[in-house]
Amino acid sequence: MDVLKIPKKVSDRWPTTVKSLVSVAVSHKTKDVSEADTVTLVKDMLADIFGYDKYNELTSEQQIRGTFCDLAVRIDGKIRVLIEVKAAAISLNETHLRQAINYGAHEGIEWIVLTNALEWRLYRIKFGQPIEYELVSSFCIADINLKNDEDQRKLFLLCREGITSDAMGLYHQHISVLNKFTVAQVVLGEPVVTVIRRELRRLFPELKIEPEAVVELLNNEILKREVLDGEKVKDAQQRIRRAVSKNSKAQAKKSSLADSEQEPAMS
Repeated sequence: MDVLKIPKKVSDRWPTTVKSLVSVAVSHKTKDVSEADTVTLVKDMLADIFGYDKYNELTSEQQIRGTFCDLAVRIDGKIRVLIEVKAAAISLNETHLRQAINYGAHEGIEWIVLTNALEWRLYRIKFGQPIEYELVSSFCIADINLKNDEDQRKLFLLCREGITSDAMGLYHQHISVLNKFTVAQVVLGEPVVTVIRRELRRLFPELKIEPEAVVELLNNEILKREVLDGEKVKDAQQRIRRAVSKNSKAQAKKSSLADSEQEPAMS
């Protein structure tokens, strides 16, 4: 995936910082240290591994309407990410997100991180009625292989350099399109069905094959039910409709400009 370009200075700082701080996080889990101590460790990790200014860009205990969030990333005076921290020995679950989601929803903050110093989860709030959220990326930092490109991308998503280059947004856009739900809808679309029908007729000219038969086969025999029904399927259909509309408008504008350039000049 070439969407994310990781600067060399970022990848260069990881080999020493990741190893040393992971050993501390594992020790915290073994010793069952307090949540407050884990927050301190997470701030160290955010500074040393992820590149934030510990004193100027990481703020503690944000509060709105009686709701608290452990940490917030503030860049150029604007909160960009909320971070909910649990003790290292606690297994993360989505009930831990409630406070951060409420805070983010009220303040218009799109990105939430849930972590216990070892496991890191990145969520995106979907603003609407009701407020929803989705898991965008997750990893256990103790399992990260710094020679693996995908693992590097997971780390970079949370880096300061990633935030300022909108890595989270670009990555989310990428996985929103390149997934089984969107691809299934593309396969069921008229252009792909037409290609399948044409190839079948080329191979078996004696057969009469209607487009409806191809669609029925794809729906009932080839594609799994999970990519045909549900909210994610509706999201994929809506995304494709928006893309078609956008591309049509762009093409119409391009054609209009081309026509105007070909018009003879008035003498």
